[in-house]
Amino acid sequence: MRFLTAGESHGPELTVIIEGVPSQLPLTEEDINLHLHRRQKGYGRGRRMQIETDRVRITAGVRHGKTTGAPIALHVENKDWKHWEKIMGAQPLTEEEESEVKRKITRPRPGHADLTGAIKYRHRDMRNVLERSSARETTVRVAAGAVAQKILKEFGIDICGHVLEIGVIRSEGTAFSSIAELKARTEASEVRCFDPEVSEKMKLAIDEAKENGDSIGGIVEVVATGVPVGLGSHVHYDRKLDARIAQGVMSINAFKGVEIGIGFEAARLLGSQVHDEIIYSEEAGFSRKTNRLGGFEGGMTNGMPVVVRGAMKPIPTLYKPLQSVDIETKEVFSASIERSDSCAVPAAAVVCEAAVAWELASAFLEKFGSDTMEDIRQHVENYHEKVRRF
Repeated sequence: MRFLTAGESHGPELTVIIEGVPSQLPLTEEDINLHLHRRQKGYGRGRRMQIETDRVRITAGVRHGKTTGAPIALHVENKDWKHWEKIMGAQPLTEEEESEVKRKITRPRPGHADLTGAIKYRHRDMRNVLERSSARETTVRVAAGAVAQKILKEFGIDICGHVLEIGVIRSEGTAFSSIAELKARTEASEVRCFDPEVSEKMKLAIDEAKENGDSIGGIVEVVATGVPVGLGSHVHYDRKLDARIAQGVMSINAFKGVEIGIGFEAARLLGSQVHDEIIYSEEAGFSRKTNRLGGFEGGMTNGMPVVVRGAMKPIPTLYKPLQSVDIETKEVFSASIERSDSCAVPAAAVVCEAAVAWELASAFLEKFGSDTMEDIRQHVENYHEKVRRF
């Protein structure tokens, strides 16, 4: 599978085109809207989430509630567009209209794509950069991830993104009995943390950062269960699935680090404390005693739960702004505010979940085919039987 997104933060809409989804997959707009709603929730979000109520329109690739095998087109309207038509419209402006349009942006914000993008694409108005580099684009990436999750669910693969850390407040371990329990407890939390006591501490940390005119980051974790052995491959660098997942997570706005399994902790331990011992039973076949490697060996899934973590930096737009320099006058100034989230980590857990789901679903279809759901089911059943008898 592959997808391509288009659209700006304050443009008329966001669009994603998805190619490679098999035919006969049950899919409705509500399947996607569920995840769009989850992305908009979360303690610490700003006023933009009060303006937008994201809902998808399916305009291609689905007929009577099932995919056709053709490219799928999904659209999410920007409700705030009516206030931005002159500023962001595609049509040329008259001289009179140009005088009415808000001044061009020449003051780059530290930590954003503003200055580097302006230099790269030779823009003297940095709105051409910040509109596309905005995290608003993740709306349709979550929509694409919702389609991926629908595919995975059909084959018993379940996935959940939750928050492990906000600032220095950390949830110790992931003591849940099932992914269903993890989902239920996560969805009940305003910060998407499964531990209620830690959730309250995280909210206090967000409040403190906001009161100080600052922002705060954190770490999210995605867990996927039911993943079969052998997705990905060891034979070439670009077929290693853990590497593809890492790239997908790092492409999310403000993410600066990725771990698989115990991740960086492995560098501080001895080999005997890191690698997962292999066990065997007649009923379950081959398995592992532990899952320190997060469900991967040699770039391939090994049948254990996939565990991925991503580190999100604090949002760079602050109420106590940092120093910058105007690209026209070269004068020093304090960077202005373009958005007002003090913490977007809970929402980022949903985006990270979508990114991991997309890579897992893509690798799944690479292994088992992608023409029709019926064909894929037969291939999967045959494969599972071979794995059990290995």
